Amino acid sequence: MAAVVYGLLAAVFYGAADFCGGVAARRSAVFAVTVISQLAGLVALLAVLAFTHWRLTPHDLIFGALAGICAGGGLALFYHALAIGRMGVVSPITAVLAAAVPVIASLVHGEHLRATQAAGMLLALVAVVLISASFEEGEGGTREIATEGVREALLAGLIIGGFILFLSRASPASGVAILLPARAASVLVLLAIAAGLRGSVRASRSVLPLIVLCGVLDMTANAFFVLSARAGYVSIASVLTGLYPASTVVLAWLVLRERLQRVQRWGVVLALAGVALIAA
Repeated sequence: MAAVVYGLLAAVFYGAADFCGGVAARRSAVFAVTVISQLAGLVALLAVLAFTHWRLTPHDLIFGALAGICAGGGLALFYHALAIGRMGVVSPITAVLAAAVPVIASLVHGEHLRATQAAGMLLALVAVVLISASFEEGEGGTREIATEGVREALLAGLIIGGFILFLSRASPASGVAILLPARAASVLVLLAIAAGLRGSVRASRSVLPLIVLCGVLDMTANAFFVLSARAGYVSIASVLTGLYPASTVVLAWLVLRERLQRVQRWGVVLALAGVALIAA
């Protein structure tokens, strides 16, 4: 049950972080949002680790660094997709693929799910798509699926899936400290990409608090995912965490007034049913 609770908390915080990051990316350079938010999360993590006991092995450092490389590249692509596309389209594509990569890898490595858990995971993945369903008005008043940013979202989902997979391969003794090499590597990767593409890492003062909040929320979500993966199956933690678009869409509805559609309400119902089956 702890794995389910931690996984759902990770989803809530990831969704909130992505909302803040998406809004900030529309007002500032993408590299500024990613680099500053990652640094803010690193500072928050260091503050927590200063008051806890932790140990990292060479094995942890390697997998943490690999996770960070994926995180840096994936986040840059994801925030770029959020900036040019609709949150309700970009978010589910990335979420489903990010959850699918570690799920497939975990099942191949021997995780055995009960039939109810497998059914719940399937419902949860379908719920992600329905909750985040978004359409645009096309020519003649027809409804068309928004396609802007889809390519970037697809690639971001695969890369972020690698981040989750590598993060879950750390030793249990590392705890949330595994996020330290991961975050350090992601910051270095983002700085290298920004330098190569001559991207600006400066943000205006008005957007800076939102970017910092994004980084703290993202780091909190990472910590809850690690706790969820430690308490149960990685596949279940990945799918529950993948429900984060629900948080993003709700915030977009409340703050940006993006209209919720009937299919999204059905997605919420399926999500609740999926969580119930997983936790049963």
